[in-house]
Amino acid sequence: MAKFTTFCSALLLAVSYLINVEAIDKVTRSGRYLYTSSGRFYIKGIAYQEQGAVVPGADNSFLEPSTFIDPLADSDGCSRDLPFLQKLGVNTIRVYSVNSSLNHDSCMSTFSGAGIYTIIDLALPLNGSIDRDSPSWSTNLLDQYLETINTFNKYDNVLAFNVGNEAIISNTTDVAPYLKAAARDIKAYLNSISSSALVGYAAIDGDSTFRVPVANFLSCDPSNTNSSSTSIDLYGLNNYEWCGDSSFEAAYAGVEGDYAGYNVAAYFSEFGCITSPPRLWTEVGALFSTEMSDVWSGGIAFSYFPAASAQGQFGMVNISSDGTTVTTGDDFTRLQAQYGNVTSPPNTPSQGSSSATYPSCPGQNSSFSASTTLPPTPNEAACDCIESTFGCAFKPSTSNYSAIVGSLIDTACGLLGQAGSTCDDIAGNGTTGVYGTLSGCDPTIKLSFTMNQWYQLNGMQPESCSFAGNGSVNPLGASGTASALAAETSCVASPSATFTPSLPSGIATASSSSGSSGASDSGSNGAIPSFGENQALLGMLSLALIGVASGIWTLT
Repeated sequence: MAKFTTFCSALLLAVSYLINVEAIDKVTRSGRYLYTSSGRFYIKGIAYQEQGAVVPGADNSFLEPSTFIDPLADSDGCSRDLPFLQKLGVNTIRVYSVNSSLNHDSCMSTFSGAGIYTIIDLALPLNGSIDRDSPSWSTNLLDQYLETINTFNKYDNVLAFNVGNEAIISNTTDVAPYLKAAARDIKAYLNSISSSALVGYAAIDGDSTFRVPVANFLSCDPSNTNSSSTSIDLYGLNNYEWCGDSSFEAAYAGVEGDYAGYNVAAYFSEFGCITSPPRLWTEVGALFSTEMSDVWSGGIAFSYFPAASAQGQFGMVNISSDGTTVTTGDDFTRLQAQYGNVTSPPNTPSQGSSSATYPSCPGQNSSFSASTTLPPTPNEAACDCIESTFGCAFKPSTSNYSAIVGSLIDTACGLLGQAGSTCDDIAGNGTTGVYGTLSGCDPTIKLSFTMNQWYQLNGMQPESCSFAGNGSVNPLGASGTASALAAETSCVASPSATFTPSLPSGIATASSSSGSSGASDSGSNGAIPSFGENQALLGMLSLALIGVASGIWTLT
């Protein structure tokens, strides 16, 4: 009897523990507002990523890094920083680049257990994003984005995935159709795996003549059927208008008016002007007040870690050289005080009274050139099929080929132009809405296409496939231009097709548990069991208790 009593006591203690562990509340969007089970949800966040290597130059006026450090794969760093994030009172962190091949269980569990959500940008530096100078929505980017989503889908504290950050500036509004196509395909994939994560974009601030049409374009419905299929869910604006001890009227009244009728959730994806130091963070009071809550759902202060920019130096903490100690600065202290004052932001309207609408898209004009015809869903099978028909293909002589693909395409297209041919099949145009058959293929396949075109024009002479040792003849490829065109047509049944994408071949679907930590090492990192795991354990413990009490099982 003593054993029975002890065993039952242990079981009841475990059951009590599990009952008192709560999963992080799900954030959903209804109309243009965010909600949890408690009511309106406001993003009270901070940018959380150490800056990678920045190479200044004429072609990098934004001082964008060329490398990155994945903060969500640094379990020690996350544990080190959590007490400071809690001091700030943040409920969300924004991370700009992550490595899908690394393990993020510990950090995601740590933050979930503390009630901190993540907004994760899907882009990577250099070749891993939609390029504002040469935009493309292609198989390599789609695969990269899907692999990142697959890695993070098992965590319950992913609030949103961003398909881009400041890709559109005043003279590159033709990039918008590519971002909208990315949002369409990522949204379709998330729906197919029953993910509640939102699809977002973070926009650069600028003149309203291009900024507002871009925002409206990303949330509109080109089909005019009130469909959400191509719309983002979450619009972010990187806004630095409030400098020093400004005011709502001076800094925000204009932007509030610009988005007064906006149809999806919006927030400041970055804020914290540094041009009039010190940063007082008094904009926090306005951002979470009734003056702005009708449009905006909070914001992300920039930045926890030091970060250099064209405007100056950001950052609220410094990390010791051995990575173990955090030293906070005055920026941290002042933001802590301002965030601490945000205790009861407006809780209206109620979720039931907010509904979603998707208006028609803005038209083209002198400051906005985006076509409502979007690029098709990148089709890897079709691209691979076409590549197999090339008589000359790209076979790099070095594994570090990413740096030379662009220049080789330029060289090959230049040669084709001189010969009276074009590279239209690999090109796309976000203004006219015309996209070549291979415009959604990986850059290496596009390069193979140009090489093959040159090879065909030169009578398939082996030397015309050299390209300084980067080309190789495929004896099984199509012979002659007519045969090449026929092969291309047979591989691509519908060049403008859209469909729900799937993970690239060879990538296993990650656990889709709604838990706050991955099952792989949840036992080794001291993580709180996920809500799904709790339910399963509760069931097993209850059965065990009933079994012992009824005499079905015995204790030895």
